[in-house]
Amino acid sequence: MDFAILFFGGIALVVEGQKFFGEMQNMVQELKNLGLSDDDDAGRKNLGLRAQNLHLKIVASMESEKEFQELNRNLYPDIEPYSSGFLKPVVFLHGGPGGGTSPSNRKFFDPDFYRIILFDQRGAGKSTPHACLEENTTWDLVEDIEKLRKHLEIPEWQVFGGSWGSTLALAYSQSHPDKVTGIILRGIFLMRKKELDWFYEGGAAAIYPDAWESFRDLIPENERESFIDAYWKRLNSVDLETQYAAARVWTKWELMTAHLLPNEDNIKKGEDDKFSLAFARIENHYFVNKGFFASDSFLLDNVEKIRHINTVIVQRYDMCCPMMSAWDLHKAWPEAELKIVPNAGHSANEPGIAAELVAANEKLKNIIKSIG
Repeated sequence: MDFAILFFGGIALVVEGQKFFGEMQNMVQELKNLGLSDDDDAGRKNLGLRAQNLHLKIVASMESEKEFQELNRNLYPDIEPYSSGFLKPVVFLHGGPGGGTSPSNRKFFDPDFYRIILFDQRGAGKSTPHACLEENTTWDLVEDIEKLRKHLEIPEWQVFGGSWGSTLALAYSQSHPDKVTGIILRGIFLMRKKELDWFYEGGAAAIYPDAWESFRDLIPENERESFIDAYWKRLNSVDLETQYAAARVWTKWELMTAHLLPNEDNIKKGEDDKFSLAFARIENHYFVNKGFFASDSFLLDNVEKIRHINTVIVQRYDMCCPMMSAWDLHKAWPEAELKIVPNAGHSANEPGIAAELVAANEKLKNIIKSIG
């Protein structure tokens, strides 16, 4: 610790550290300016009172520093902002519902052009409470997206979503078309009965009978009239182990069909109880409630609201979300560009799908640049 000592009128003023040294110097100089000298009684008295007040101020400051020592030590240095508002915002809507985001989701966007916004939907990823179904509907999520846009003070943004993310992207864009500059969709899922029946009532099982057996065999034969309902009972059981067991099987069924060729690393994610519980419970919750849409064709019926928005749809050999949905959307919305990938399945990480998603972002980027 440094000490500073000043003399005035025979009085030694000792100041611990340099914090108040300048203030003490100014005080002494002020007394001199008033014509008070070293041997002046009035000067000494004035100085004594001021020194006493300064002493109390120093003591209070030292006590404060002791109390907040850890806080003061951890303050961060002044830095320049990373973003100055010049990047074009894009919001990434993850799948599932219940899948959550990961840093790799940013790889589809040019970081020199886009301000990339990822968020975990209710109950998924880092959102809490984990795997919670209360107040968790499509329209809650649409409201969350809009609140996020306002919180970030973004006037309008591009929307990107695949699988369930495409469902949510359509629902949000149809609710707030004036806030959307462009849309990129992958693995179209319109939450219709025939899509759910395809994947959970035996359609995809004709292509993946080996993977289907584990999904089917968890449910007794007398409950197989509706696998979605049967799994709902187990995913909402009061017994947590029953929930975990059902969640692992439900999640692995989707992960085993998500790639054109088996992807063992992706399939292993289904063994993670935390991930699989959120994925299965939330996904099943939405399916039981038919996506909380007013009708089976709700998203197709409301295409008119977004017809003017530049949009690219990427799709092909998708077992989870078969191309019939992308085709139906394209027929209802011919203004949207449909990119058919000849050698890829459902996952955004399939090389062919990933390449077309990057190309779609480049297309919308160039449109934005041309507008200025």
